[in-house]
Amino acid sequence: MLTKRIIPCLDCDLSVPEGRVVKGVKFKKIRYAGEPAELAKKYYEDGADELIFLDITASHERRETMVHVIEKVAEQVFMPLTVGGGIRSVEDMKRMLRAGADKISINTAAIKDPGLIRAGARKFGSQCIVVAIDAKRTGSTKSGFECSIYGGREMTGIDAVEWAKKAEELGAGDIMLTSMDKDGTKEGFDLELTRTISDAVNIPVIASGGVGEPRHILEAFTKGHADAALAASIFHFGQYPIPVVKRYLAERGVAVRI
Repeated sequence: MLTKRIIPCLDCDLSVPEGRVVKGVKFKKIRYAGEPAELAKKYYEDGADELIFLDITASHERRETMVHVIEKVAEQVFMPLTVGGGIRSVEDMKRMLRAGADKISINTAAIKDPGLIRAGARKFGSQCIVVAIDAKRTGSTKSGFECSIYGGREMTGIDAVEWAKKAEELGAGDIMLTSMDKDGTKEGFDLELTRTISDAVNIPVIASGGVGEPRHILEAFTKGHADAALAASIFHFGQYPIPVVKRYLAERGVAVRI
């Protein structure tokens, strides 16, 4: 049985030299959570399976992700590191991988140029390419879920389920699926969204947006059919450390790496 992955996420504001980890509610109401490298080291020591680092303003500000911050984070962890934000070309991907990333996450650039997914997969392998989908319930698409870009600032009219299937066809190795409606609310994942996309593709889906307690992560696996669960608030602010979450899951029959 494949183990389920528990993945902390560092949403980073790089408007300051060394960056700072922040957390919002529904992509707004941002609050400070800590320093990227310090949190990365803590999560590695706590037993996280992977780490995701997102430069949340790079695409909106039309700038590159800051390499020196990635290098500093990569020095602290010896687990798979995914980096996203402001990545618009194969050359950008190469730069991040050289800085210490193991995987690249793309959202805005992938929607604007779907061929970037195929190009990245051919150059570095599908296992390196994570397509991020920030989805919102708008009712304006066939599934009712619509993709957004630029950190949730712009809706696209693209159906989230159809886009997930297209991303898989183009060579994506993972889908990182965030519910904009649930993000930061601590009310639990959007299980309908998670299950619909998980069942529509054959590649792993990382559920994101809404974790408030370990039960929500259990539901992502059992009811949402996700392969991995991403969380931020419950880890950043110390409500439920990673070892506590993993013990909770293991006691309920979920295969996790202890």
